[in-house]
Formats: sequence, structure tokens, C-alpha cells
Amino acid sequence: MAETEAALRTLAHNVRAARTRAGLSLDELGRRAQVSKGALVGLEKAQGNPNFATLVRLADTLGVSVSALMEGKAEGRVRVVSADALVPLWTGAQGSEARLMLTTSGPAPVEVWRWKLAPGEEYPSHPHQAGVVETVSVTSGRMTLIVDGIEHSVEAGQTAAFDGDAPHGYRGAGTGICHLIMTVHLPPGPASTT
Repeated sequence: MAETEAALRTLAHNVRAARTRAGLSLDELGRRAQVSKGALVGLEKAQGNPNFATLVRLADTLGVSVSALMEGKAEGRVRVVSADALVPLWTGAQGSEARLMLTTSGPAPVEVWRWKLAPGEEYPSHPHQAGVVETVSVTSGRMTLIVDGIEHSVEAGQTAAFDGDAPHGYRGAGTGICHLIMTVHLPPGPASTT
């Protein structure tokens, strides 16, 4: 329980700091990210339990990575992360999950995710800000990648890349669990102010 409270306090601090850096009011951030002002006030007070989609919309709007909102300060030059040490940010009813492993630093960060997709289970993602590029590398099993309503089969040993500013989703295919590594390449600088 203490770990959850500490993580929520870190998230609250990071959202408030990123919003301040971006020069956005709570109203404006809420409008751009499609998150209610009440939810943002609660979040910045370390109250509530934001879902994965809300975190992605806030990160996109603020021009930062999801992990930049969730992580404390880096402790050294090298970071080794175990998949089992991280809580899934999304879990599906059939056992699917997505874990954000880490985000690289620098002007154009890259998020590294581990996903498990059960056969037939789907995660629909909203479009990201312009300039975001995603890759999915299937390590075992098979998935269906949906971009702009078009389905693409991606099998073990294959990697697909696409512009993340289009509607997209990921669905487990075949008869077994699909394991994949996803990278989300973020553009440098803050999000557009339009």
C-alpha cells in the first residue's frame, strides 16, 4: 500500500511540474487531454487512480513519456529493469497485459514496453501526437496490428513500424499468447499547442 501511495505522489508531482513547464492551466490541460478538471485536481493532489488511457493522453498533451510522469529521479547511468518488478499499466479480461519497462532519456525519448496478448483480446489506442512512431516486435505467437482500420498480421520474428498519430490497436491472434516488445519513439520537444 505504501508503494502505491508513493507512486501516486510521484505521479502527482510529475504531472503538476510538466503542466507548469508547459504553461497550461488545469482547464487547458483537461481540454487538450480530454480529461475532466476534477480528475486532474485529484491527480495533482495524489488522489484517485488514473487509468492507462488517461496517462497516455496526459503524456501526449504534455509532450513527455508515460514513464516521465510515473518515475522518480534516475539513480545512475545504467538501469536494469526486470519485467516482473513492474506493475502492468493495462490488463485485459483474458490475461493480456502491457508493462512499461523504461524510457530512454534525451531530447527524443523512446519508451520500451512488454506486452502479452491473449487470443482475440484487443487493446484500442487513441492516436498519439504527430511525430510519434511505434514499432511492435513479436517474440512469440501472432498478433493483429490495426492501423487506420486496416489489419496487419505480425508473427514471431517479425517487426512492424507505423506512425502513431493514426487510430490503432493490437489484438492477439492464433491459439496461444502473443508476446511482443513495443517501442514508442517520441518526437523531441513539447507537444503542439494547437
